[in-house]
Amino acid sequence: MQRKFMIIGALMAMLSVAIGAFGAHMIKQSVGETAMKVYETGVQYHMVHALGILLIALAAGLWGDSRKLAWAGWLLLAGIILFSGSLYLLTITGIKSLGIITPFGGVAFIAGWICLMAEAITRKK
Repeated sequence: MQRKFMIIGALMAMLSVAIGAFGAHMIKQSVGETAMKVYETGVQYHMVHALGILLIALAAGLWGDSRKLAWAGWLLLAGIILFSGSLYLLTITGIKSLGIITPFGGVAFIAGWICLMAEAITRKK
């Protein structure tokens, strides 16, 4: 589990940088300031939660594998896809109805952090 989430976390962090650079260099001129702020919010949450997945990998190495840590990692990944992905698509396509997906990603982020917290609380050491 540790190796899997370390790879996923590193991949997500790399993609966050690449997607951020794409936005800054390729689409900034073709979208408005408000849309660009939406895109940047997606990139920011993407990176923060990629680092969260790396934290989960480190916790798995320290504490061992657990269902709560696995759920935490998968939920943060789902949150990146739903939250940040919907913001990227909304910015690029201009389809406002994509915004309805974003809160589901936010809920996944919250649930992932709760799973990590629950694992820390229930740890004996």
